[in-house]
Amino acid sequence: MKAIAPALLSILITATGCGGNHEGPGTVATSRLPARLVAARGERQLAPRRATGSEKQILFGDLHVHSTFSMDAFALSLPIRGGEGAHPPADACDFARYCAGLDFFSINDHAESLTPRHWRETKQSIRACNAAAGDPDNPDVVAFLGWEWTQVGATPDEHFGHKNVILLETADDRVPARAISAIRPEFTRMQIPTVGKLLMPLIDFPNRQRSYDFFRLLDEIAAVPACPSGVDTLELPADCMEAATTPADLFRRLDRWDSPHVVIPHGTTWGLNTPPLSAIDDQLDGDHDAATQTLIEVYSGHGNAEEYRPWRANGAGDSGLCSPPSADFEPCCWRAGEIIRSRCGDPESAECAERVEAARRHFVEAGVAGYRTIVDTEVTDWLDCGQCRDCFLPAFDYRPAMSAQYALAAARPGGADQRFRFGFIGSSDTHSARAGKGYKELDRLRMIDAGLGATFGNQWGSRESRARERSHSVRLADLPLQQRRYGERGVSYIVGGGLVAVHADGRDRRSIWSAIERKEVYATSGPRILLWFDALSAAGEPSPMGSTVPAAGAVRFRVRAAGAFRQTPGCPAAVVGAIGEERLERLCGQECHHPGET
Repeated sequence: MKAIAPALLSILITATGCGGNHEGPGTVATSRLPARLVAARGERQLAPRRATGSEKQILFGDLHVHSTFSMDAFALSLPIRGGEGAHPPADACDFARYCAGLDFFSINDHAESLTPRHWRETKQSIRACNAAAGDPDNPDVVAFLGWEWTQVGATPDEHFGHKNVILLETADDRVPARAISAIRPEFTRMQIPTVGKLLMPLIDFPNRQRSYDFFRLLDEIAAVPACPSGVDTLELPADCMEAATTPADLFRRLDRWDSPHVVIPHGTTWGLNTPPLSAIDDQLDGDHDAATQTLIEVYSGHGNAEEYRPWRANGAGDSGLCSPPSADFEPCCWRAGEIIRSRCGDPESAECAERVEAARRHFVEAGVAGYRTIVDTEVTDWLDCGQCRDCFLPAFDYRPAMSAQYALAAARPGGADQRFRFGFIGSSDTHSARAGKGYKELDRLRMIDAGLGATFGNQWGSRESRARERSHSVRLADLPLQQRRYGERGVSYIVGGGLVAVHADGRDRRSIWSAIERKEVYATSGPRILLWFDALSAAGEPSPMGSTVPAAGAVRFRVRAAGAFRQTPGCPAAVVGAIGEERLERLCGQECHHPGET
């Protein structure tokens, strides 16, 4: 008892708000990669480039990287949840440079949890990363500054989804003074009850400091006031949280800063947050800016968001009814009915038929929280409902009308803002600062965000008080965001993530940005495939991807591709020498992007 008392006293003191440390940005390693390693990336492309006649080098990057400055990433890092501790912005730089061998990346922490202090530290870290890259005309990696605008609506008409903001500049006087967020009360007002603050350190006592630091982060976020409404973004105080309620509002605020930027929708087909009948073309009614929103992320750690299918998640069109399954798709509302049918004493009875229909109706009415309408289910009860069975690595609970193919086919009468003209990119959406982490298939729990939402499974608190044989009505508005999700099932569909490739005139920041602006980009699911995709005029003159060309009839395309080089085990010796085995183990488990000659 004498030994336990001081520990309990320490935890009690911490529960009152003392003892937590502010998590800083970390320290960027300053050892530059050997010039021959960087040069080898271009040399491997020489033969394919000569065959195409292209003078541009293809560079690979990741424009969707979270560090533990993001509150959800911090929560994932807690050892009590199986996490491995802090991965601040400096880790993103070091992982991109040494582990993944990327040519460029951006930092994109959730603006909703970026306090003014964290935003200052993010800018400092990105500048430090670029300073360590050597010659600005030929850097080993280019780091871009950015954030994620993370909006979620409960219904299709309220939902716009997640969008990454990428900035060209990094200097304080050349970028927005604040990361502009969506309004997310679960971020700004999230607090852990005192009993939770007591239990978390007790349950994982050796790692209690990490819990204390998490409590400190929550307090820091809650302490920042919301920016006053009705004030121009240029006139707002520096120490407030700025929010944009719609994409149009976000675009207006960004334009006021006169700082070059792009906005990239992502995770659009991922049903963990997206209401079942959402359609991306609704944003053409005033919430799209053709000059700003030029790219779409079609592949990430959440899988594929490219392909369209005619079915909808729960019903036929906008009817809201639960449709029967087809050979390629089973709606989860239908699966809910089948789960209840399996629990009937007499599956053929009229009473059972009523329960089945009620289960389907309750699921549809609950939207993304449909799984909560039935108690005591396992992941396996739901089989592969909601999944696109004939898609390449599809996102969880697929939403076809939010896909890139649907977006490009959609239009409204009018000008340029009345249709989407996206370039396609891939990225990782890593939550452990591992930019470009999909280079090898290994160590799922470390290299893939398999812990994302793992503690928010189907453990509904009402399980004991509700009948197992019937479904139950659930009001989506009554549930905070984390309780709407079926995270335990969702993590089954998380993958390594993709890459964005650009055709650039050089390795420098401006050349990469110019390729992004031209939309001379493409996506891969991780391999560094070389691709040239040109439209040919009647005279055979090529126009590269991203171009706008007139067409009176069928368009001819010329496509050339070269496969990625096969990976070899371990890391290049020069990388090991640059930062040492201990740091490489912490970052990438001693496995780097390490192409061979095949």
